Amino acid sequence: MNLFPALEARYAHEKQSAAEAQRLAQEIAFAPVVFQVSRAMLKFGVLQALSDASQGLTRDEAARQCGLSEYAAQVLLEASLSIGTVKVSDDRFRLSKAGWFLLNDPMVRANLDFNHDVNYLGLFHLDEALQHGKPEGLKVFGEWPTIYEGLSQLPEQVKKSWFGFDHYYSDESFAEALEVVFGGGSEVRTLLDVGGNTGRWAMRCVAHDPEVEVTVMDLPQQLEMMRAQTAGQPGAERIRGYGADLLDEATEFPAQRFDVIWMSQFLDCFSEEQVRSILRRAAAAMDGDTRLCIMETFWDRQRFETAAYCLTLTSPYFTALANGNSKMYHSDDMIRCAEAAGLRVEKICDGLGKGHSIVVCRRA
Repeated sequence: MNLFPALEARYAHEKQSAAEAQRLAQEIAFAPVVFQVSRAMLKFGVLQALSDASQGLTRDEAARQCGLSEYAAQVLLEASLSIGTVKVSDDRFRLSKAGWFLLNDPMVRANLDFNHDVNYLGLFHLDEALQHGKPEGLKVFGEWPTIYEGLSQLPEQVKKSWFGFDHYYSDESFAEALEVVFGGGSEVRTLLDVGGNTGRWAMRCVAHDPEVEVTVMDLPQQLEMMRAQTAGQPGAERIRGYGADLLDEATEFPAQRFDVIWMSQFLDCFSEEQVRSILRRAAAAMDGDTRLCIMETFWDRQRFETAAYCLTLTSPYFTALANGNSKMYHSDDMIRCAEAAGLRVEKICDGLGKGHSIVVCRRA
């Protein structure tokens, strides 16, 4: 298995002592409690109060400032000591380094909200999803075959956290991705955005190039959200919709020729068999000059191990809630699918945004 150096160092060798390994095992056993205590420390403002107090706070001071009973403050602070988000000295509690990141890191907040609002209840059914190959946890929200058909109907807070998670990771990479797609001397006048969601990439494209025409290919209900989000925005007249269900193998790509076919955080929504099918149909719509750009956060190509940690632990969301059969892919798996679909990898651009890579393909 090919891994970037930081991952190789962490995943290929056992470095923990027996005591450290035992502690990790207990952290796993109590992980749901750790999560909810830490979320409560944020929700009730305890971490913020500790951050604002240069000398720290006593338990009673924290309780008064955050509107909690002494008992509630005691439970949260003592648990947080063991978790490692606070420290104590002379009966005064202070924010730890881990607590600072929990409070201030926008990636942590996006992940926390996503896991609480979208995943928490559904992950109770992960074992069923793994056995059946279906998103058994999705039933906590509604009866849809995948989360994508029901996305527009999810409860507002769930929808907010889902899009907050999705947009946080994609938006950070768009500026650099535009340079890959529109740079290098290749003229881009027509672009097909497959799985374009709410049209954020399409809007960035028409803002970047005043002549490019973008077609967003997605489920009809997703296109409705896209039209609502882009309506009245500069360049929106150069964005069109093409309704399609790519799970239906009879669904073909538009007959129009495109300079670029773009798939961002899209193929991780499908099984390998489905990925090969989608890429075969994309290849059939390409000519020798068309570039297919696949942007994904491949867990093996991360510069920092913490990023790989976040990605591999996002895969169970796909299993339990999204569709039951997809994941955050290793790049070798995606390349194998592309080659099986009649494509050749021209280059891979790494390190975009929060850890995205773009795999640029041509017809073989």
